[in-house]
Amino acid sequence: MKVQKGDVIRLHYTGRVKETGEIFDTTYEDVAKEAGIYNPKGIYGPVPVAVGAGHLISGLDKRLEGLEVGKKYTIEVPPEEGFGLRDPRLVKVFTLGQFRRQGIIPFPGLEVEITTEDGKKLKGRVLTVSGGRVRVDFNHPLAGKTLVYEVEIVEKVDDPIEKIKALIELRLPMVDRDKIMIEVGEKDVKIDFGDQPVDRNTLILGEILLESDIKFLGYEKVEFKPGMDELLKPPGTEGEASEEKEKAEGEPQEPTEEPQGEEAKPESS
Repeated sequence: MKVQKGDVIRLHYTGRVKETGEIFDTTYEDVAKEAGIYNPKGIYGPVPVAVGAGHLISGLDKRLEGLEVGKKYTIEVPPEEGFGLRDPRLVKVFTLGQFRRQGIIPFPGLEVEITTEDGKKLKGRVLTVSGGRVRVDFNHPLAGKTLVYEVEIVEKVDDPIEKIKALIELRLPMVDRDKIMIEVGEKDVKIDFGDQPVDRNTLILGEILLESDIKFLGYEKVEFKPGMDELLKPPGTEGEASEEKEKAEGEPQEPTEEPQGEEAKPESS
């Protein structure tokens, strides 16, 4: 069974720098530990992706098409299709005093974050510290590198609901998937997350990404519960609205009909 663009699959991979053999990414926990890149907060195991949706670097993503489920492959990705070519303009020089005023003692290899005049944050790595000058490289650490991926297509997901579950697993791995209700129509998808112990900003971003992913699969309409309008309400707004409703329900109501019998009084004109 060959993989095509638009398929939802699960795959294992290990990425290395061709020139050095250094492992920089992997879905295998034991490999990550052995390579010294293990992240205790990371999630290991086959990763779900939609082929062609941009969930992986472009050079790897497009080379998944035509591969067969259950087989292992070695894929080479040139810099242009990986993390880009090195740009010498992204190597900047700062004075040592600029760092010291921020309470930072720079040294080669130190990772730093610089805020530009327009508020953009750039992450870089100190290259050298010499003569009161600090050279910082803001290129991606893998820019200019040829990458080699060892890939195994573990599974191709065919069931429509399981495809949506796989995308939720990719975008919101921290949610309790047992609480999620999913309805899949011919051109629409409805997702009810239920009561999730997840930060609302995380859920907002997750829903934005999921809507794009699901529409990539060919669906035209995606509905979430809680929806974006509800998630964007300031905290406490819902509680206040509920209290006002309860208060209104507790107040005496005007009669909807005129009293009947002798005690009924005509309205004044």
